Amino acid sequence: MSRAAIRYAKAIIDIATTSGRNEAVNNDMKMIVETVASSSELKDFLANPVIKMEAKKAALSELFSNVQPETSSLFHLLFENKRFEILESIAQQYNLLFDESNGVEVAKVTTAFPITAELQTKVLAKIAEFSNKKITIENIVDPAIIGGFILRVGDKQYNASVASKLGELKREFSN
Repeated sequence: MSRAAIRYAKAIIDIATTSGRNEAVNNDMKMIVETVASSSELKDFLANPVIKMEAKKAALSELFSNVQPETSSLFHLLFENKRFEILESIAQQYNLLFDESNGVEVAKVTTAFPITAELQTKVLAKIAEFSNKKITIENIVDPAIIGGFILRVGDKQYNASVASKLGELKREFSN
């Protein structure tokens, strides 16, 4: 995360909070993150130094035509400063700042398969042991962990994966 992205995100959240639209702008930023993350063509387009800034601004304005005025002003600011390549980072940072200011913490849960309702209940129970904030779960699927889950909240991690248990057994037997 670049320091510039953090500065832009802080400025936008201040403006959006003042106008009372910080939640609507947060939804815009989530949509931007999802759209850019799911399209390598868009990511490459924004990062390409050969493509004219006017074309990038026009494409974003058309792609995200129903966004809040604060989000549109961000596009204009990135156009002025020739910084479209950090748009996704700014949006991610905005989401983090918004969650932080509303007492919401994101728990990253890595599982071998998409998370089930039953596992989500277990994970939320585990989180309640060490966090009293409102929690949003972000599921990362990684078949390499074989089974179980790895929970990361802030700087704390709880590893209940099968791969981790197998690694512990392997270390015990090799000693």
